[in-house]
Amino acid sequence: QVQLQESGPGLVKPSQTLSLTCTVSGGSITTNYAYWSWIRQPPGKGLEWMGVISYSGSTYYSPSLKHRTYIARDTSKNQVTLQIVSVIPEDTAVYYCAALKTLILGATDRNLYDYWGQGTQVTVSS
Repeated sequence: QVQLQESGPGLVKPSQTLSLTCTVSGGSITTNYAYWSWIRQPPGKGLEWMGVISYSGSTYYSPSLKHRTYIARDTSKNQVTLQIVSVIPEDTAVYYCAALKTLILGATDRNLYDYWGQGTQVTVSS
């Protein structure tokens, strides 16, 4: 059973860089045709797809976030990471990592995903 666990700082000041980690257990992030996405949900709003990294390391980003977002992986730790630079209060959200066995850009329907983490709350505030 694949499990995803997000972790991060919880509270970040505006203009700082936010770094989150998704630790994967029960499967390898390099498994063929596995795609690891980051999705967030601001308070009172719907899910927002941020980007994805593939089993081979290719990345795809939401056009609205690509100038501030960087997704990477550490295969030795079986982790996927998300960085957002120059955070603003509007980046306050619950951040989720999720996995698909096919590449679907922009997917926010939980039912499409094979695995979904429990999420980690991030608050941007001074």
